[in-house]
This record gives sequence, C-alpha cells and structure tokens, in this order.
Amino acid sequence: MKTIERSNERILSSDIFEGERTYRKRLGEGTYEEPARKVPLYHRCDVLVVGGGPAGTAAAIAAARQGADVTLLERYNHLGGLSTGGLVIWIDRMSDWGGVPTIRGFAEDLFHRLPKDAVAGPPRGEWGSQDPTRSAYWAQRTAAYHGVVTWSPTVDPERLKLLSQDMVLEHGVRLVFHSWGSLPIVEDGAVRGMVFESKEGRMAIRAQVVIDCTGDGDVFARAGTAFESDIEANDVHHCMNTSWMFGGVDMTRWIEFKAGQPEQFSEFMRSGRQAIGLFERPFVSWRNDVALFMGPRQSGYSALNVDDLTEVEVRSHRLMAKHLDFFKAHAPGFENAFIMTSAPQIGVRHSRRLVGVGKMLRSQWASGLALPDEVGITPAVSPKFPNISIPYGALVPQQLDGLLAAGRHLSCDANSHGFMREIPQCWVTGQAAGTAAALAVSQGVEPRAVNIASLQQALLKQNVNLRAAGTQAVATPFVAQTA
Repeated sequence: MKTIERSNERILSSDIFEGERTYRKRLGEGTYEEPARKVPLYHRCDVLVVGGGPAGTAAAIAAARQGADVTLLERYNHLGGLSTGGLVIWIDRMSDWGGVPTIRGFAEDLFHRLPKDAVAGPPRGEWGSQDPTRSAYWAQRTAAYHGVVTWSPTVDPERLKLLSQDMVLEHGVRLVFHSWGSLPIVEDGAVRGMVFESKEGRMAIRAQVVIDCTGDGDVFARAGTAFESDIEANDVHHCMNTSWMFGGVDMTRWIEFKAGQPEQFSEFMRSGRQAIGLFERPFVSWRNDVALFMGPRQSGYSALNVDDLTEVEVRSHRLMAKHLDFFKAHAPGFENAFIMTSAPQIGVRHSRRLVGVGKMLRSQWASGLALPDEVGITPAVSPKFPNISIPYGALVPQQLDGLLAAGRHLSCDANSHGFMREIPQCWVTGQAAGTAAALAVSQGVEPRAVNIASLQQALLKQNVNLRAAGTQAVATPFVAQTA
C-alpha cells in the first residue's frame, strides 16, 4: 500500500493499493490488413450522443428538449453508466457548503421523479447544517464532510436505470442499446457521425453534431484531436475497481460498531488487511439491508488496456468472495450477508481529458467568479473554497468541429478532474453539451460558434444554476422540471 499525502494541491488524495499483474504475456505480433468495405447506414439525425452514462443521458434529453432529432448510442443494456451499472449509487455533493442546491437542472428532474423508497439521504432542512450531532450521524452515511451536512444521497440503481430510460424515450430520443461506437466519421476537420459495432455487424450513423460521452474520450481520441492524461498512476483518481453489493446485512448494527467501538473497528480493519491484503470497508446504500463496497481500489492499471481491465475485473471478483467470508465471520451486522450483485461496469476514474478551447484549472478555485461562458456550477472540494464555474469552452475541442465532449473527460487539469468526474458534475456538463449541440444545429453553426447568451438562456429555462459573469452564486428556489 502507498499513502499519498494530502495537500492543497492534492486535496482529494487518499490511501490506495497497488497490485501486481498476473495475466499472461500477449503473443500477438505484426498486423492484419482489413479489406475495404462499404458500411451500411443505420440512421441520420441532428445530434448523436455516444455513451449513455450520466453525461450522455442528460445530453440526449437536453438536446431533444431543444427540438433536435437525437440518437443515443449505448454499449450496455441500460443507461446511467457508473451511477447504475458501475454501482456508484452514492451520488456525491449536490449542495454547496452553505446548504444551497448547486447541482440543479437535470439532477433535480431525476430526483423529483425517483420513488421515495429509492433514495436515502438527509432531508432538505438539514443541508448545510453544522450541528455536531447531525453531522456525525450523516458522516456515517456518506452525507457529511468537514462537519457539514450535504445533499449526497444514495439511490436504487435499478430505479435510476428505468427512470433514465423512460425520460429518454419520453423525449423522443432514438435509443440504441448493445452498440459500441468504434470509429468517428471525420470529414473536412469535423466529426459527422460514428461507425458502431453490434450483433448486426458494422453500421454507421450520420449526424450534424456528435457528443462524446464515453467517459474515456474514445470519440475525440480516435478522431485525432489532442488530449491529456497527466495524472499520477498511484493517485486515487487514476485507480480502478469493480463495485459490489451484499444483501442480508444490518447497516445500523455495522455503523454502531464502526462509530461506537473505534478501537475494535481499527483492529477489525487491521485483521482484514492482514487476511486479505486489499481490504475495503462498506458504505450505506438506499436500504439498511444492502451494503455497498466501492473498492478495493487498484492502481497502476490503465483503463485503455484490455489486459489491465481484465486483470482488475478478475481480482475484484476474487476479493468480493474473500470479503464476504471475512465479514460474515467477523463483522457485526454481516452474519447473514450474501453476494447480491457485482457491477457489470468497471469503475474507471480517469483515462483521457480533452484539450479544449477552455479549461478548468486549480488556479481558478479561490476566486469563485462566474466565467463569461459559464454553463454550470460545481460545489468546491472543501469549505475553504467558493463554488466553481464550469465553462462551455471545457466541452469544445481546440481544433475539431462537429463535436462536444461531456462527462469526466472534459478539459480540466488533474486537480479539477478529481471532482469533475463525479456523477452530478457529469449531469451538468451533459445537459450543457446537449443544449449547445441542439442550438448549433438550429443556428446552422459549429458548436464552437454557438451564441453563449442563447445557450445560457436555454439552460436557465431548464433550471440549471447559472450566474452573471463576474458574480458569485446566490441561493435559488428548488423548481423541478417534468417531462
């Protein structure tokens, strides 16, 4: 295990584990020349969204709301990406350190429609509370940090899958599951569609604007535009894991043990590390009888290497079984635990980041000022910083036309990526990209030439939290937008 020391520059770092590689050496060498062929055209549309994770789902719905003909291409059988298939059901902070709702728009639409029994988290009246008793209570339930209660709920991933699907279809989006975007169609320096693979073979979709929501920048990287990947291999934001959930537990008993018997808990964790090596503690979920394990986090692997991805999956599933045996034998509340499910999607935190016409920078955190092309606001990483402006330029490639990039691969430095990769921020950038793509089509311009004032007005109509340039955030009322 390596420990990365905390500092103002690496404020989100933590202890992570390294793992040796155990897979066999590749025996491939040379090349195979693929014969030229004509690819059937599957569909034509205004806006094509590649990837149906948090950013892609928000982008598709936002573009459709602006009147665009939208297609959403997704390689799995569900929407939501890591927030559903990755079991990242702990949705990080959506309120700021004063308790003001900051991640709004599409996020509010979702939570307005999710069933009450599918969401667990602090009530609205407690957001921003610094009461020691309430803060201590919610800190054990992933919803209080630095002594402040925040809106950081956990959700039922199956309900979120269903709702995301319903909202996409309600807005007239063409939804294409089980299809993997493989090669962007680039013509005269602009992306005008995507070749994809499915059980039907290779086909193509033509579009006026393509939005890369793959999370790894697969579209913009394969289209030849510039990207960055300058993050330390041992940093917590570069590690990977496959999450899982145990059922049949009693998380109230577990929390009483963890919080009420700190010495015994420390010994339990020490024993677990000694017995298993890569050892992880559980988190709460939306139900008391379901425990979430978002690790162990494995570093030193690349999300762009198929052997590394395979290795992390193999190790994670073996660790899941070892955790079950250890927790059933030694953890209060886990005596009757069973493996409920493991995530069908691997938990990738970082691979590529776009080089955009704008960029989110660590040096901007302290000011908290709204940038002229602000398309969203994110809560800061700690109370010492004000809310942070998200610029439209961070979604626009420096050189390539016909393309926007939303989600964790937006243009930012390594520090800012630590929070911009989270689910709520992906909803924000996806909504901005979808709205901008539709405006580009209706205005007959490239995405980089979209009128910023028109874009901001359209986002405000969708209840996105925005400010006038040069100002700081103020409290705004909660208004949920329905289909």
